[in-house]
Amino acid sequence: MNSDKKFAFLVLGLPLIGLIYCGLGVVAMTSSSTVREHPLISGAIFILLPFSIAAYTWISASAKAYKK
Repeated sequence: MNSDKKFAFLVLGLPLIGLIYCGLGVVAMTSSSTVREHPLISGAIFILLPFSIAAYTWISASAKAYKK
């Protein structure tokens, strides 16, 4: 993947993926009684999932940079 495609994904793809993720969260909150009954647990999962993906990506990139 060249740098232009990476930049296009960063500028266009990530915000769209974020909107879809937020939409899925709203749909889960409105349709599932379990999510409404346990807001702290479902909110923590909703927040920690993208945070853990970002942390893994950051740490992987740092490890590659330190290897060189």
